[in-house]
Amino acid sequence: MTRVLERRTVEVADPGHVVTLLAPAARFVLRGDAAVMQAAGAIIGAVPSAVACRAVSGQEWSALWQGPDEQLLLGPVKWQAGFEAALETALRELPHSLVDISHRQVGIELAGPQAATLLNAACPLDLDLAAFPVGMVTRTVFAKAEITLWRKSPEHFHIEVWRSYADYLITLLNVAAESG
Repeated sequence: MTRVLERRTVEVADPGHVVTLLAPAARFVLRGDAAVMQAAGAIIGAVPSAVACRAVSGQEWSALWQGPDEQLLLGPVKWQAGFEAALETALRELPHSLVDISHRQVGIELAGPQAATLLNAACPLDLDLAAFPVGMVTRTVFAKAEITLWRKSPEHFHIEVWRSYADYLITLLNVAAESG
């Protein structure tokens, strides 16, 4: 079993599952009405979803629905400053809020045939594919950690968690894997 956060790939106790601590990313919370989301879509490369609990992705950036007027924008660090400037320019005349939260949280991916089962060890959501389909995203909890959970494929989840909870989350995933 490997549990070193400095490494990018962390094997959990069950070799069929891999937890990957993702490379640093740019993260912004964007709040605004439909006009704001439409204008932001031109910069993101895809209009943020107006449908609750859905994620959309452009070529480099993704927008994760967080609420009726709130999106979590994820993208590569290398485009962070330019992206923020482009968004501010596009949204200059529209009432909105754009907050850089890149320093606050990290991305973790969990992949494997029983990924949903491992998550359900400490997450109260029904993660059956019919109840939580590919592309769905929501805020929830994993034990005591608040997370944003995004299902990217049937066996692949993206988890956004506050940086200080990353080791806690990975430790609990290990405990769940060891428990079988």
